[in-house]
Amino acid sequence: MRVVAQRVKRAAVWVGGESVAAVGPGLLLYAAFRSDDDAAALAWMADKVVSLRIFPDDAGKLNRSALDGDGEILVVSQFTLYGDARKGRRPSFDGAAPAETARRLFEEFVDRLRASGLTIRVGRFQEHMEVESVNDGPVTILLDSPTARSPLTSP
Repeated sequence: MRVVAQRVKRAAVWVGGESVAAVGPGLLLYAAFRSDDDAAALAWMADKVVSLRIFPDDAGKLNRSALDGDGEILVVSQFTLYGDARKGRRPSFDGAAPAETARRLFEEFVDRLRASGLTIRVGRFQEHMEVESVNDGPVTILLDSPTARSPLTSP
């Protein structure tokens, strides 16, 4: 599993000109899944995301997490995070889970995030989305679950 976490002042998802999800200050997550992702990977990632200390404390140091009351989370599925462009000019997405599997994993990941008690909003799975965000910092962190294969070793 792979997540790109961005600290944002605000973020929104639009589908076909319709606003489908929006958050104020908090996190924008882009999430991608592999076929071999399991419940342990989802649990690890959900805990990592909500506990990730990327919000400033009163001294300006990154010591606060979303659990410390620092905002909402918008989750967007993005299989292209597993794009492998090492060969040729067109990325291969063979490392990404098939849509049916990815949908199940995405929904379980979102459920695990919701279990934290935080406000969680989601984009629309397998839809063409326009994602709008105002990054804060900017602070952007790439997270791979401990069981994820490195994109540099194998698809």
